[in-house]
Amino acid sequence: MAKKGGGKTKDSKADGIQVVARNRRARFEFDLLEKVEAGIVLKGTEVKSLRNGKASLEESYAGLDRGEAWLYGVDIPEYVEANRMNHTPKRPRKLLLHRKEIDRLKTKASEKGLTIVPLQLYFKNGIAKVEIAIARGRKLHDKREAIKSRETKRDINRALRDRS
Repeated sequence: MAKKGGGKTKDSKADGIQVVARNRRARFEFDLLEKVEAGIVLKGTEVKSLRNGKASLEESYAGLDRGEAWLYGVDIPEYVEANRMNHTPKRPRKLLLHRKEIDRLKTKASEKGLTIVPLQLYFKNGIAKVEIAIARGRKLHDKREAIKSRETKRDINRALRDRS
């Protein structure tokens, strides 16, 4: 029997996004200047492993090589139920972007101090996507300022919540 109400639950999002992995350190280590959504070329066992929620964006980065965008250092573990046709966990993966987007990323990334960092890996309407950002690395004193402002914001919100 089919469910009434379209099968939507309270937890599912209206835009069909299912996040697999986030790079939480990137938001702390870098100032994010511009975000871009890119497709990613995957093998079948990689997709199955991602659907199980297994991936890590720690120590990963994106680069441009011979006019193509690549994602390096993403750890997608081997799919347990696969046989000898399994994938290599940390292989470079090609990003799918339009030529104009690649050219814009190339000009921005060539500036001093800027890099391309993956922020999250997710499925959007069943298709694997990566959100990448052009970012500038933060200095130690900038990180301390970020921590201080985050803590003061948290204290203010806590005080307002307790007051109500």
